[in-house]
Amino acid sequence: MTTQVYERIRNNPQFHQLVASRSRFAWLLSAVVFVLFYGFIMLVAFTPELLGARLSADSVVTVGMAGGFAIFVLFWVLTAIYVKRANGEFDEMTSDIVRKAQEQ
Repeated sequence: MTTQVYERIRNNPQFHQLVASRSRFAWLLSAVVFVLFYGFIMLVAFTPELLGARLSADSVVTVGMAGGFAIFVLFWVLTAIYVKRANGEFDEMTSDIVRKAQEQ
C-alpha cells in the first residue's frame, strides 16, 4: 500500500469507529478479567477458610478449587468471544476500510 492509501485509511470515519469499538471491547474484557482475577486473589488472601471449605462433607473438592476452575473456564470463554468478534466484525470492517481506501 502507498502512503496515500494509508492517509485515506486514517481519514476514514469508519477507521476511527473501528478503533474506538475495538478499544472499548478490549478494555471491557480486560476490566472483567482484572476484577475476577484480583477478586479471587483477595479471597485467597482474606478468606482462606472459605476457599478451603469442601463442597460437600464427603467431597475432596474445595470451594477454592471449584472457583479457580470456574475462573479459568470464564477466561477461555472471554477469549473465545473476543476471537469470534475480532475474526468476524472487526476483520470485516478492516477489509471494507482498506478496500474503500484502495478504490479511491
